[in-house]
Amino acid sequence: MTAYWTTHAGPLGDLLLTCDATGALISLTVPGAPGAKGLPTPGTVRDDAPFAEARHELDAYFAGERDHFTLRLAPPPATDFRRRVWAALDAIPYGTTVSYGQLAASIGVGGPAVRAVGGAIGANPLLIVRPCHRVVGADGSLTGYAGGLERKTWLLGLERARSAVPAG
Repeated sequence: MTAYWTTHAGPLGDLLLTCDATGALISLTVPGAPGAKGLPTPGTVRDDAPFAEARHELDAYFAGERDHFTLRLAPPPATDFRRRVWAALDAIPYGTTVSYGQLAASIGVGGPAVRAVGGAIGANPLLIVRPCHRVVGADGSLTGYAGGLERKTWLLGLERARSAVPAG
């Protein structure tokens, strides 16, 4: 199956996006970030066209005009456990944070499984779109983020600032 890639410049630097032949987003990463894939997967084709909607939604999000994404997603195959964790990430409201323990409890696990939750979060291939940046340490401290803590801080600041603006 043919997959496509592009880069998108934004306030966090260049983002690397990949999608399948239908235009569904496979991944959104930050090249050069610790643990991130810096290059497109071999066999993918550079083509900006399938990413028009992703670019539009990302730009609106970064401008504080969008608080959720409606993109079609096609993340790589994952275990049932990872899919449960990722679904829990998707449910974290914009402008809020939860701890790793709270996220684990939301899917019915605790104790040693909290570490596995952290591993599943770290394997999230859809940074920003699947909001793993909203997960913090038990004491509220900023902990690991595949895009780097500086980017996590920026994303949370953007969301908090927009959430604090009264409606109307």
